[in-house]
Amino acid sequence: MPNSQAAIQRRIEQIKAELAQLGPLRPGHLSQQYNVCGTPGCRCKADPPRKHGPYYQLSYTWQGKSHSEFVRLENLAAVRQQLTNYERLRALVDEWIALGFNPAQLQRHSDSASSKPRPKTPISHKTRP
Repeated sequence: MPNSQAAIQRRIEQIKAELAQLGPLRPGHLSQQYNVCGTPGCRCKADPPRKHGPYYQLSYTWQGKSHSEFVRLENLAAVRQQLTNYERLRALVDEWIALGFNPAQLQRHSDSASSKPRPKTPISHKTRP
C-alpha cells in the first residue's frame, strides 16, 4: 500500500479510472445444476443415471431479498463477465476505502511528531469535609 500522500492520491485516481471502465455489473453466484425428470424410463433414471443439464442458475440478494434465475447458455459468457466486473468493483471500492484511512493516519502521525508534548497537570483529589 502506498505510504505517501501523493502516492495514495495517484492510486485513488487509478482506481477511479478502472471503475469507469468496468462495464455492466451483476452481483451473485453462478451455479451449475443437473436435474432428474419425472418421465419413467428416461436416461436420468438409469443405473448409473445420466441427468439432464447442465443448467446454470444465478443466485443473488438485492435490497434484502433473495433472487434466483436460470441463465440461458447463450447468455452465460455475458453473465460471467458481469459477475467478474462486480467482484472487481467490490475489490476496487474496498481498496479505495482502505486508502482513505491511510491519509488520516499519516496526518495523525505528522501532527503528533510536530507537536510538543503537553506537560502533565497534577490531578487534585478533593475530599469532602
